[in-house]
Amino acid sequence: MAKKTPIFAYFCRLNQIIKEARLPSYHSNMTLKKASLIIALVLIVDQVSKIYIKTNFVLGQEVYVFEWFRILFVENEGMAWGAKIPGAYGKLALTLFRIVAIAGIGYWLWDSIRKQAPKVLVLSISLIFAGALGNIIDSVFYGVIFSDSHQQVASMFPTEGGYGTIFHGKVVDMLYFPLYNDTLPTWIPFWGGQHFTFFDPVFNIADSSISVAVALLLIFNKKAFPKNEDEE
Repeated sequence: MAKKTPIFAYFCRLNQIIKEARLPSYHSNMTLKKASLIIALVLIVDQVSKIYIKTNFVLGQEVYVFEWFRILFVENEGMAWGAKIPGAYGKLALTLFRIVAIAGIGYWLWDSIRKQAPKVLVLSISLIFAGALGNIIDSVFYGVIFSDSHQQVASMFPTEGGYGTIFHGKVVDMLYFPLYNDTLPTWIPFWGGQHFTFFDPVFNIADSSISVAVALLLIFNKKAFPKNEDEE
């Protein structure tokens, strides 16, 4: 085998350095400041909308914006989209889990920015963090700072105290999109002739933020998690 010349070895080393330093064009200079701004904007919109609904609507009150879009005030004790963990300590366990999870998401965001991860990944993590934090605020504090909404409009910081205790607040939901709300045609197997609603869950801005982030990661998966050239 022919011996490599110093010049040939130099160019091989130079080529290796270039490959190691090369970053795809979609890698970002997304800073922690920019990510924090995104998080703050989502939180502000989320909390302002929840406080407005809580202090102006009675539980179960519904306002038609369009036939397929309504503002419907509901509260849930559980996860996104109204799901919940049953049992006496289910709510507390979920809230504590959320607090631990948000710490992990925060570290993931910080580490991704430090490593100059793709912009779509940093954006998605920021939206997930904002959505999770928005619902944690409800779960931790709303039981203390709001009165009950059953058959009355709640007040903020009531003198008699809130409807619950810390860590036992209820998440405020208000966005309802019954895109299809009718009886299914009889020719459809099994469900034909039955009433069907799509989309039935009621959600909030925080839920939307998480859902948008997940959609971005699914659609732009290859950009969010690019493979190194050595792995290809």
